[in-house]
Amino acid sequence: MEQPGVQQIFFQHIKSNLAAHLSLVDEVADLLKISNDSAYRRIRGEKPLTFEEMKTLCVHYNLSLDQLFHLNNNSYLFSGPLSNNHNFGMEEYLENLLNHLNYFNSFENRELYYLGKDLFIFHCFGFHELTIFKIFFWMKSILQYPLEGKDILLLESLRPIIFKFTTKIGEAYNKLPSVEIWHDDSMNATLRQIDYYRQSQIFPSEEYALGVYKSLLDMVNHIEKQAEAGCKFPVGGKPTAASVSYKLYYNEFILGDNSNMAVLNNTKMVFLNHTVLNIIMTRDPAFTEYTYLHLQNIMRKSSLMSFVGEKERRRFFNGMREKIENRIRSFNGF
Repeated sequence: MEQPGVQQIFFQHIKSNLAAHLSLVDEVADLLKISNDSAYRRIRGEKPLTFEEMKTLCVHYNLSLDQLFHLNNNSYLFSGPLSNNHNFGMEEYLENLLNHLNYFNSFENRELYYLGKDLFIFHCFGFHELTIFKIFFWMKSILQYPLEGKDILLLESLRPIIFKFTTKIGEAYNKLPSVEIWHDDSMNATLRQIDYYRQSQIFPSEEYALGVYKSLLDMVNHIEKQAEAGCKFPVGGKPTAASVSYKLYYNEFILGDNSNMAVLNNTKMVFLNHTVLNIIMTRDPAFTEYTYLHLQNIMRKSSLMSFVGEKERRRFFNGMREKIENRIRSFNGF
């Protein structure tokens, strides 16, 4: 059988990363502004791509030719925006997260892995006070917006907009089977952020700070319920026949790095967190396979807390609850 040429391999790679409902021919024709027949001839390798056409496709699909054809095995192409206080838009950020989840869910076989040193942001979005705090923290402390504590109330005024996106994000996330690997310190980063804002009197009031702690506690309780059931369901809801798998692992020897991996049919994508808020992505086969094997190794050395491991699960979540409840008890008059 004749082996596919370089150009055919190039298009096969693009097709493997397309959402199931998208047509490779239609996509190529639209991007290159050519007819479907011309697109077919390029896909079959009958007509060579021009350099400009190759560039257009590579830029759109974030492809690296040296990695695709193994020209340099020690380099990896990542893509992703860099947020700052000039280009960060809350709606755009939330919409981008939603688009990623919808893309993942377009694949029949899909699974999301998370190795966390902090709370997985998708958990926060079911709890409004915690969501508002996280967005405010990013803007003030990470992106260095000139905000005062009272400005968090301005975000509160945007509750309808935020709720519109976070509701859709929650629905999409609950359709995506997930594997998470937590450490005892995985929640401490968020706790320290809330503690710092309270101790520095950045919150507009003690009552507001208390509400954030209580929101965090509600989130922990919901995650425990999902871990016990081994599946995802909405806040305040219950498992159904349509609920997807949720596997939570506890490991004692590695504090994660907030890296994510999506396994979509036969394609793997790795998302690396950097500078707190920013995320870069690669589909490089060597890098993603290395990451996948690393995650599998950690899972083998971790304790599964979903379905089974009731004793370990109770100890783990009781420890997290105790940290939050100790802070709640420190409020006088509330």
